[in-house]
Amino acid sequence: MAHRLDPLLRPRSIAVLGASQRPGSVGCLTVRNLVRGAYAGALYAINPRYTEVEGVPCVPSLDALPAAVEHVIFALADESLEAALEASIAHGVRAVTIMSALVLDTDREPVLKDRVAARVRSAGLLVCGGNGMGFYNFHDRIWACGFDTRDHAGGGPIALISHSGAGMSGILDVDARLDFNLAVSTGQELVVAMDEYLDFALELPGTRVVGLFMETVRNPAGLRAALAKANALGIPIVALKVGRTAFAAELAVSHSGALAGDDAAYDALFDRYGVQRVTDMDELATALAMFAQPHPVGAGGLVSLHDSGGERQLTIDLAASLGVPLTKLAPATVTGLGSLLDPGLPAVNPLDAWSRGGTQFHLTMSECLTALLADPGAAIGAVIHDRAREGAIYPEYLDYLRVAHETSGKPVFLVSNRQGTGADPRVIDSTRAGLPVLDGLRGFLCGARCLFDYRDFRDRAPLVPPAAPAHAVAGWRARLHNAGTLEETVALALCAEFGVPVIEHRRADDEQTAIAAALEIGYPVALKTAAPGIVHKSDVDGVRLSLHDVAQLRAAYRDFAARLGPQVIVARMAPTGVEMILGIHRDPQFGPLVALGFGGVHAELLGDIVFALPPFDVATAFRLADRLRLRPLLEGVRGSVAADIGSFCAAAARLSVLATELADRIVELDLNPVIVHPHGCVAVDALVLSAAAPDPAVTTGTSGRRRTDAPPAAGREARGRSSPRQRSS
Repeated sequence: MAHRLDPLLRPRSIAVLGASQRPGSVGCLTVRNLVRGAYAGALYAINPRYTEVEGVPCVPSLDALPAAVEHVIFALADESLEAALEASIAHGVRAVTIMSALVLDTDREPVLKDRVAARVRSAGLLVCGGNGMGFYNFHDRIWACGFDTRDHAGGGPIALISHSGAGMSGILDVDARLDFNLAVSTGQELVVAMDEYLDFALELPGTRVVGLFMETVRNPAGLRAALAKANALGIPIVALKVGRTAFAAELAVSHSGALAGDDAAYDALFDRYGVQRVTDMDELATALAMFAQPHPVGAGGLVSLHDSGGERQLTIDLAASLGVPLTKLAPATVTGLGSLLDPGLPAVNPLDAWSRGGTQFHLTMSECLTALLADPGAAIGAVIHDRAREGAIYPEYLDYLRVAHETSGKPVFLVSNRQGTGADPRVIDSTRAGLPVLDGLRGFLCGARCLFDYRDFRDRAPLVPPAAPAHAVAGWRARLHNAGTLEETVALALCAEFGVPVIEHRRADDEQTAIAAALEIGYPVALKTAAPGIVHKSDVDGVRLSLHDVAQLRAAYRDFAARLGPQVIVARMAPTGVEMILGIHRDPQFGPLVALGFGGVHAELLGDIVFALPPFDVATAFRLADRLRLRPLLEGVRGSVAADIGSFCAAAARLSVLATELADRIVELDLNPVIVHPHGCVAVDALVLSAAAPDPAVTTGTSGRRRTDAPPAAGREARGRSSPRQRSS
């Protein structure tokens, strides 16, 4: 089936504009690579100085070609690019590849990059680049890159799409173990962004895994669609996302806004679509190799064979820190291993099977690995040994893998604790045969975690978010139009209508109404200022707690009225429990994110919070809550009764529906604290900024007087709101 990017990535004819006979030049290497890759279409070189380049016919201009070409690769300096682009458009090309940086030493406004982008868009051209390294479509034998590369087998199971040219070549060109069907250096993405390349890769026959080296996302909706397509096809995506820059905290009013950075959106995106995130290029390459092997990962954990007690302990430590499950061996496996091991070696996983040597040593090691893989709790296996001198491997190690895999059918890997090489023919052959030989214990364990996490993602039940309250959605959409910062009772009412439990409260504008409200609610009560413009009440000493009678309430009210104005909120005192946080933050690329974590005045200090794309269900909220470092606090400590985590997760799921239904109305929403107690949960304070919110740096210190010297949001939050001893309502 034809793909929109066919003229770009699968063209029927190519001309290299700026082809050159100068060794090492982009114009020379571009033609040479197309010849090396055995490009089957019509190929031409364009340069008035030559009649051929690398055996390819060379003509002086596009006009001199015998027929129109579909794709032009520019191997030109930026000074010549605009004229070449106009000639290409006049020629009728459908796609171009631009590897130059699109920067001129002396330029004018708009700059060259912007002029080129506008021109190619107006002409309807597909463009790879600029400021990239081109692409390799190994499946169709198109090596459209102007830089030196290694020999490639072609048609492999891995696709690699990278914003960074070095991020592509640094993996593609240095390790012959990895076989690719597509590799793209997307560069500036003038027209075609990563999501479209990903869509193309997913449709290539044989794609088993896709790696992404990401700097940003230029088409969030397109990327989400491509990731959903990958899920439907069962093709895992491994992403290295660089640039973990947080939003400036002073621009956020709420806790959830202050804690949400650019990276929070990507974590939420990856969690929703099962994208496996890695932290460096070694981890990316290793994970790609592990996903590329064709053997499925079943239930269970990792079993590993060692020839060192110390290195076995290192594996145990690293696996624990990285969250890689190690299989607890079944009794039958323990008995079987006991008959193979020398005295003094415990039959446990990970297994140190180093013996006293002898002619049967390698046979014993092989039998031990086979026994480990046969355990019902073993999902994958590894031989974790050191390499021989000069990075070589002993052929017997590969025999261990082959025999254990043939017996069990399970994935198995040979891993060096440290030194390795991707150039050893035995390493390459074994990896390509589906028994990967990998370098570095940590990288392998990160890859194992990716395998397990993707397996678990595939096993998740479909999302079933709570139903949206139809009666509330339309009303609140209208009510929030240009509403700015909501008065707190309105914010609490909004959350309550979407099913989030909120504290009982009353609004009062005079002393007698406040006293009457307290009688209705029942003492003790909390009193909070409701003066317009005061977002963080504790900052202005606008909260009084545990007021036990009319006298205490009257004294507190009169103080507030004198300093802050007559408007107050009277609220029931919250029950004792664990202070949590729920919130919504609107990401500029991916829209609303829902935050859940541990709250109170220490929210920023703890930073124990996770974000998710809405909507989601209670099961998702439970899974996310399990990632929180302080999660055990909810189970009860030192004799305290466990909190009702289920009610908190249900509230989070309902808030995710609110976030979805009012996505274009809510900028930030903060429920902090949400008190989670043994019998439920209740939101105590609410802050909602709608789309027309005022400048968050401006607050009101006294009734009717504007104040612009408020500290940044993070500082305000750390000192404001209610503390564990001062739950305001």
